[in-house]
Amino acid sequence: MSDQRNPLIRCTAMPTDMNPYGGVFGGWLMSQMALGAGSLASRVGQGKAVVVSATDFTFPGAMKLGDELSVYGEIAATGNTSLTIDIEAIGRDRDSEAMVKVASGTFKFVLLDENDRPRAVAAVQNLSPGKS
Repeated sequence: MSDQRNPLIRCTAMPTDMNPYGGVFGGWLMSQMALGAGSLASRVGQGKAVVVSATDFTFPGAMKLGDELSVYGEIAATGNTSLTIDIEAIGRDRDSEAMVKVASGTFKFVLLDENDRPRAVAAVQNLSPGKS
C-alpha cells in the first residue's frame, strides 16, 4: 500500500496509547481521527467548527507500539450549517513501509459564528480544499 495523500495528522503510538493487551487502544485512534477531522472542518469552514456526531467506526487492522499513524479525511457532505467528514486511519509498521488501514469513521461538525451560533456553510468561500 502506498499513500500519496497529505495526512491531516501523523504521529507515533507511544506506551500510554496501548490497551491492556499490548495493542493500540481504539479510543486513542478515535481521538486522533477526531483531531484530524476537526482540523479539516475548521480549515474548510474558515472558523470554529464543533463535532456533533461520530459514527460508523470500524477497526479492520491493528497497530503496535512505535507504529506510525497517518489520518486522512475528506468532506463527504455539506448541510445548511454542517460538514460531514469521512476519516481513514492508516498504520505504518515502524521498521518498514508496510501499511494497513487500522480505522475509519465519519464525523459531523457544525460551523459556529463569533457568538457560538450555527452559521451557514454557504457563507464559506471555496468549500473544497481538494483531497487531504
